[in-house]
Amino acid sequence: MIEESSVYKIGVLTRTHGVQGEVSFTFTDDVWDRADADYLVLRIDGILVPFFLEEYRFRSDSVALLKFLDYDSSEAVQELCGAEVYFPYDLTPQPDENDEYTWRYFTGFRVVDVNVGDLGVIDQVDDSTPNILFQLGNLLIPAAEPFIREVDCQKRVIKMELPEGLIEL
Repeated sequence: MIEESSVYKIGVLTRTHGVQGEVSFTFTDDVWDRADADYLVLRIDGILVPFFLEEYRFRSDSVALLKFLDYDSSEAVQELCGAEVYFPYDLTPQPDENDEYTWRYFTGFRVVDVNVGDLGVIDQVDDSTPNILFQLGNLLIPAAEPFIREVDCQKRVIKMELPEGLIEL
């Protein structure tokens, strides 16, 4: 059984595409492509289940069309629409010290403020404007380098020191 603590959310399946069993996948992190993963984890009826990829192709920088193994019609894949998609932490590639991180790499990291404590897990990164934001549930915090004190990629934790009163806004 796949444990909730071993995966993090990277998107949602939205609708069928065509008649050959493809489904549209809106994602916040393209880690599954960078990791060259064979499967994604879907939440089906509250249970985390691996689904093996047959093929995929990108439609934009946040939407891809997926084809799962043994799902060969739009009727078959229709039951997956609306499912949340997760990726295993242990398959996530770790950049070495020469690599540059993209902000989306931090999806799934836990954020801890040095004054307040645990703020939660980054659900997605909004990098659509120059002011990058981490979204932790309903909380939005700036992903500004001056606020970041430490990044532990192994434990997937970002230690931040946010200005006083920022999270109460």
